[in-house]
Amino acid sequence: MFEHRSLKWPITLGVVMIVLVILMTVGWVLLTVIGAIGNEDDAPAYWVLLSAGSVSLACILAGVIVYLIQLVQATNMNRRQSNFVDSVTHELKSPIASLKLYLQTLSRRQVNDEQRENFHRYMLADVERLDQLINHLLDAARVKRPDPEELRETCRVDELLEQCRASIQARYELGDEVITLDAEPIELSANPVDLTIAFRNLLDNAIKYGGSPPEVAVTARLCDGAAWVSVADNGAGIPRKLRRKIFGRFVRLGNELERSRQGTGLGLYLVRTVVRSLGGSVRVRDGRNRSGTIFELHLPNANTVK
Repeated sequence: MFEHRSLKWPITLGVVMIVLVILMTVGWVLLTVIGAIGNEDDAPAYWVLLSAGSVSLACILAGVIVYLIQLVQATNMNRRQSNFVDSVTHELKSPIASLKLYLQTLSRRQVNDEQRENFHRYMLADVERLDQLINHLLDAARVKRPDPEELRETCRVDELLEQCRASIQARYELGDEVITLDAEPIELSANPVDLTIAFRNLLDNAIKYGGSPPEVAVTARLCDGAAWVSVADNGAGIPRKLRRKIFGRFVRLGNELERSRQGTGLGLYLVRTVVRSLGGSVRVRDGRNRSGTIFELHLPNANTVK
């Protein structure tokens, strides 16, 4: 609540200042024009004052507008960073608390073999969750740095998609029918680690925000020298007015403390950063019959595998 009030007053003050500067400009112009018409001998001086004053007031107006925009952007970034800290804190504390509970139970109570096996499986899942979070943060730091040309190599898009598909299915213990893959043999010059980051995050989001049960369709086609990769889910979809916003850093829709799904708000930011580094683009559109969401990647300079 405080964050919303703290943004309201600066915006109100900025709007008031803009209105005052506009009124001052209009008043200055009217007074100068009236003075120039009423005093023909000093008219050149009035016109000089009109020009100089109008330019000065216009610069002041532009400065106020730029300052207001920068203030709003900085405040929104602080909000997203606050959400990010809340999210990461929750993501760290939950598996750690779970691991602590299982270890305390194992050390203080006698459990049978079946219970011990279940505890080990749960603890391994928690460790995997922590590892995934750390990798996510490392990926965010890594993709901000441009890749040297020597790190790029000829990558098979279809093979990387298959690897990411297998990894996501293993992580969520899904059957092969949940994520379907229809990919042509396509290759392009890129860092395979970066491409894996982009594909893995798209598939991970499709599972987390898909329907119940989730259904994900992945396709890859070569068209006019570019690879078109699409990931379609059967979730609730994303409103059109929010589709540009979701690619921002630390952006997660809704209240951070009321979410039921894990995440840091970096997944789609990583996707967009990787795709742009390859000279490509990413767009969001409705699924078939307006059900679900389709993320479509355009990756240029691709070729069919010979």
